Parts: sequence; structure tokens; C-alpha cells
Amino acid sequence: MTLDAQIQATVGAFDLDVELSVAAGDVVAVLGPNGAGKTSLMRALAGLLPLAGGRVALDGNVLEEPAAGVRVPTERRPIGMVFQDYLLFPHLSVAENVAFGLRARGMAPAPALAEAGRWLARVGLPVEGDRKPASLSGGQAQRVALARALASHPALLLLDEPMAALDASTRVELRRDLRRHLESFRGVRLLVTHDPVEAMAMADRLVVLEHGRVLQSGSPSEVTQHPRSRYVADLVGVNLFRGRASHDVITLAGGGTLTAAGAGNGDVFAVVHPRTVALFRSRPDGTPRNVWEGRAVDLDLQADRVRVHLAGSPSIVAEVTPAAVRELGLDRGDQVWIAVKATEVNVYPA
Repeated sequence: MTLDAQIQATVGAFDLDVELSVAAGDVVAVLGPNGAGKTSLMRALAGLLPLAGGRVALDGNVLEEPAAGVRVPTERRPIGMVFQDYLLFPHLSVAENVAFGLRARGMAPAPALAEAGRWLARVGLPVEGDRKPASLSGGQAQRVALARALASHPALLLLDEPMAALDASTRVELRRDLRRHLESFRGVRLLVTHDPVEAMAMADRLVVLEHGRVLQSGSPSEVTQHPRSRYVADLVGVNLFRGRASHDVITLAGGGTLTAAGAGNGDVFAVVHPRTVALFRSRPDGTPRNVWEGRAVDLDLQADRVRVHLAGSPSIVAEVTPAAVRELGLDRGDQVWIAVKATEVNVYPA
């Protein structure tokens, strides 16, 4: 079972142009900033957003291809979807909600409700079938929505921010349960999320969207070790620069230079982890190849570390201990010297 999609769609003034291939057995997480096109991609796959061009095929069966005049209606597509707000029918019982897809496909009421009961038991809600959605907790509603999506045995399962409506404590438990249910599902699985922890914990492959295009794709380790956008770098918590390398000196697009061991020649990305950025009140002696002056714009305490945002050429974020901040007497607006060893600059082709 494989999903092959070339999505070309327009939402207002926003254009979506995404090519995607997902095989059964993989959990693919789609990440991106707000407005990147994540939900529009899901809606296009489900048939809720008509394509302007491209093609959607599931295991070789074409669901939509405008050039060929093919468009299978949403209700006839072998797709299950869990919406961000779950969208349970408030006037139906929990069991009737789960049975809805089965009834829509022609199953008689009694067997549909019996099947719904089996799915409710599988998601840990064996005695909740007679309740109405309004009486459920957020975690229970999420499980009902998942059971409804899986009960019709879809070939493609789409999950649009399935944890977004949950509080932090519930999210941890439900993430574990959701991963278990996804592992038992034999079809194609696609997850949209804005939460990097959720993506890393659940996905085999990440697809990063920005401005309606795929900017980066790969395993979680590949994407996080070699970010190609400020969005991914911020998710991982590293400094990302882009520039042109010549004989180990990188001239940065945003101003300034960095020296990096083995940088080579050509257009490159350079990553500097904040923990490798050293701060001094006076110009340091010794061997750092990258030394420049900057100004502390903001100090952000995170657990046992302080992230210091520094304006300079280049601007950079350093991560130091609270003790180091006290020793430096560092506050917003203070001038400091910044040092990064050439061996701590990770360089790869742009």
C-alpha cells in the first residue's frame, strides 16, 4: 500500500505545491510553521479541497487527477481522518459516532454498532458507548475520533494535529497510546503536527512544509542534524547560517563571517550549537578562530540553562549556566565578546 501524491491547489491567495510518497509501515509527520499549508494538504488528500492540478493515487488507484477528469468524492475515498477538534457529532452517542462511517458505507445498524463497540474497547472506552460527546474529556474524545477513523478499515489514515486540544499531562499518555494504535494499523499513516516532540516520538520520517512547498524531508535524525530553514533550526534549538564558503571562511548572507574546519567551497549551511558559544567581557586570548563583539538582546531562563540572544555580525544565540551569567554580570543591553571554535561549526552543502 503506497500513497503517491502531487498536490497543486489554491486556497485564497495561497498556493500549495507538494509532492509526497508514503509507504505502508511508515509514520510520516508533516511539520511547518502556521500557514505553511499542512491542513490544506490533508484536506486535499481527503478530497475536501479540490486539486487545481496534480494527482492523488492510493495503491495505484487514482483518487483525483484534474487533467484526466477523475475525482472520487470524499465519502467514497478509503480514507479515515482525525480532525484537530475531533468534530464528533454532538447529537449522536459515542457508539453511533464510531459507527457513522460504517453506516455511510452501507452496513446495517446492528452490526455497525457491534463493530463500534469492539473499536471502543480497543481504544480503552468499553463502557462509554451510550454517552454523548459533550460529556467526554479531551482524551476520551480523541480516542473516540480515532476509533471512528479506524473502524471503517481505511487504506489511508490522516491525523491533523490530533493532540492539539489536549493538556500537557494528557498528551504524554495519549501520545503513547496513539503510537501503539498506529503500529497496529496496516495502511498508510500521515500525521500533521506543530509539536517537534510529538513528531520525533511518533514518526519514522519528517516532511517540513514552508510556504506551501516541501523544504526538507528525511528521518528525524537527518532533518534535525542538517536543518535547512530557520523554522527547523528553531525546533532543534540551534543557530543556522547560510553563506558561501571559500578556503574554510564562510561569508554569511546576513552579514559577518565564520571560519569552519573543512568548510570547502560553494554555498553552504553552517550550524552552531548554542552550548558551544562562549561569552567574555573582554576580547579573549587563545585560539578561537571566530571572535566578534555583540550585544545581549534577551536572556531566557530554560530549566538549568540561560539562552542569551545576541545581536552582532552575525547575531547568534548562546546557552550558558545561570552561574556564568552571574559571573559575567550579564544583563540585557550589555556588550560582550563572542567566541566559537572553528571545529564547533558544522557545515554542509546548501
